[in-house]
Amino acid sequence: MTTHHIALVPGDGIGTEVLPPARRVLDAVSRRHGFRLAYTTYDDWSCASYLREGAMMPDDGLDQLRDKDAILLGAVGHPDVPDHVSLWGLLIPIRRGFQQYVNLRPIRVFRGVDSPVRGALPGEVDLVVVRENTEGEYSEIGGRLNRGLPEELAVQEAVFTRTGVTRVVDYAFGLAADRGSRLTSATKSNGIVHTMPFWDELVAACGAGHPDVAWEQEHVDALAAKLVLEPARYDVIVASNLFGDVLSDLAAAVAGSIGIAPAANLNPERTFPSMFEPVHGSAPDIAGRGVANPLGAIWSAALMLDHLGHQEAAGDVTNAIATLLATTDVRTPDLGGTASTEHFTEAILQLL
Repeated sequence: MTTHHIALVPGDGIGTEVLPPARRVLDAVSRRHGFRLAYTTYDDWSCASYLREGAMMPDDGLDQLRDKDAILLGAVGHPDVPDHVSLWGLLIPIRRGFQQYVNLRPIRVFRGVDSPVRGALPGEVDLVVVRENTEGEYSEIGGRLNRGLPEELAVQEAVFTRTGVTRVVDYAFGLAADRGSRLTSATKSNGIVHTMPFWDELVAACGAGHPDVAWEQEHVDALAAKLVLEPARYDVIVASNLFGDVLSDLAAAVAGSIGIAPAANLNPERTFPSMFEPVHGSAPDIAGRGVANPLGAIWSAALMLDHLGHQEAAGDVTNAIATLLATTDVRTPDLGGTASTEHFTEAILQLL
């Protein structure tokens, strides 16, 4: 029997509440499909650890994760710890240390979840945002000078490399070839005169190598508007780190709730473990109340199963999610219902 070794990092806030339901779902489908998941849990990698010890994770944290087949993360963030401290202390070192250069964000309008956008209909909006995940606008190059003085300045450099752009764009074209053979590249080359024309040139070069994929480029501001006005026209969107970050959250909101959105941080070569996480954040305002929606973590677990080669098991999970939303009124408060995290999880497990 195949065994996969999974690192569980609950993190902060509702991350500790949504990871156990995801594990229960994983255990249910792994039994059905004849493989085994072995877990190592890192409960103390969190903002609580930072407040207590001055570090989000140990110095050898990456070494502890290196031999795992995948990482399932809950959430990162606490009001007492600045976001740039918590993210750069845990999430971003994992992404960059393990070359998880593809951030994959599937977006789908489920039957039974109303979109705030009139034209976003179930069965019509089903897209994926492929975000470059390790460089771009979120580089570490820059600094601040003359702090506290009238002439204080801050410099943040965007870094786009031929290798970094080409590999994520090539991944996106390959994904588009497996889906609807349509790709949209987010750019802003009319205003950002160096990095974005470079991005456009590399997209065009990759596009020439994928003649089966119809592709276009859109300026990111116009693309944001069209995602609201015509969300069904898009299939695969590839974007830089910042643009992909913004567009994927916008698209999730168009789909009805950022609370159900999953994400995969992929190292496609599988040299290092990939990491899977819901994107709803730690939600400290509802933490500890037992009402967190576990759907984002469960869907992220399905992405993990797919990455590990268990497509049928992953399909069972996403089908259960779709069936629950389409055929029952079980909803957590973020979706307008009264179900607890436990009630929602039990309903998913019954369908499985």
